[in-house]
Amino acid sequence: MIELHILGTASARPTSSRSVSGSVFACPEGLVVIDAGEGFQMRYSRQRSRMKKEGEPSTLRPNRIVAIALTHGHLDHTWGLLPFLQTLSLDGRQQSLTVYGPTSPAILDILETDGIDARLPEGTASAELLNQYRAWFGLGGTSSNLGYEVRWLLGDPKSNRWVEFCEDASNLVWHDAMPQPEAFTSFRMDAIPTQHSVPSCAWQLSRKKRKGSFDREKATVAGLSQEERKMLSEGVDVERKGGKVFEASQFRGPSRPAISMVVSGDTAEQSIQPVAPVTVLIHEATFLDNASEKADAHLHSTASGAARTAMNCNAQHLILTHFSARLRDVQEALSEAKEVLGNSCGLETANDGDRVRIDEDGYATFLKASASGWVQHNLSHH
Repeated sequence: MIELHILGTASARPTSSRSVSGSVFACPEGLVVIDAGEGFQMRYSRQRSRMKKEGEPSTLRPNRIVAIALTHGHLDHTWGLLPFLQTLSLDGRQQSLTVYGPTSPAILDILETDGIDARLPEGTASAELLNQYRAWFGLGGTSSNLGYEVRWLLGDPKSNRWVEFCEDASNLVWHDAMPQPEAFTSFRMDAIPTQHSVPSCAWQLSRKKRKGSFDREKATVAGLSQEERKMLSEGVDVERKGGKVFEASQFRGPSRPAISMVVSGDTAEQSIQPVAPVTVLIHEATFLDNASEKADAHLHSTASGAARTAMNCNAQHLILTHFSARLRDVQEALSEAKEVLGNSCGLETANDGDRVRIDEDGYATFLKASASGWVQHNLSHH
């Protein structure tokens, strides 16, 4: 089972009920924080306390965090990162983690040509993540200061060219593909290029289709030896003397489908090209159609634009988030997206604290936060 905790659903300006961006992806191999706007550590702590109060499994333990993935450099998506890393240090963290963020080919070129102290090109946006990485290094965001290893990576999602800041940010190591979180074996994480006013990406977290479970009870009833069971479990048919054949496929349960979540940051519509089938797309819906010109000017999406992106991605389900503070009623966003989608895709709007879950069989559910825990909704087509 995989799950996403959506801990911030406002756009750049928070409201009394919505905080800025930040989510946590949970799978059996660890946690990935996706964006960490200001106040993220308080929201993370609040979600953990709520789960403990409701008797939920403690899947959000900080020592399970294996990576932090930033969608871009705007502060409402990044400025809670360093305080969160320092809190992990105060709590005695020992495990390493990796921080990922997108940058431009031009930034990578000057780092490769001029080294770690390269000057940024004139006109570089202040929200360029290299600026922030350097600020965080100076404010104690290095492995020696934090007391646990932090691998800092910047990359171009289009070319998949990545650079790592090593040895307390005193040296650069280059990668021709994005290194995966060390704990990931059956799961993987991919940066999907998106279009925004600064280098940006969405993050796809996925697991490939898997074989069904080996039916040990059926093998026992069939009187198979240990060696024969091993062969069948590895997908090899067994033929006995006399010609009796046991087919490996007959001793497997139903296969488990590929599952994935895609979490967008700020992006123009239809700029997401996923690398694997999309079970659930969590996509920004900053504006309504009556502000579509503003959305285009700032390279953001409307709710209907998010719906068109979902259709373009063949996503099974769409969750709308990142709402403008001027939006009084998110039902308007839901209605505009629904008009585009019809019955082609499951659809919900997110509030802070909501959860999205996909089980082993690819079935998605939406857990709406309430005063008494969470209320489960099937992500059915509207």
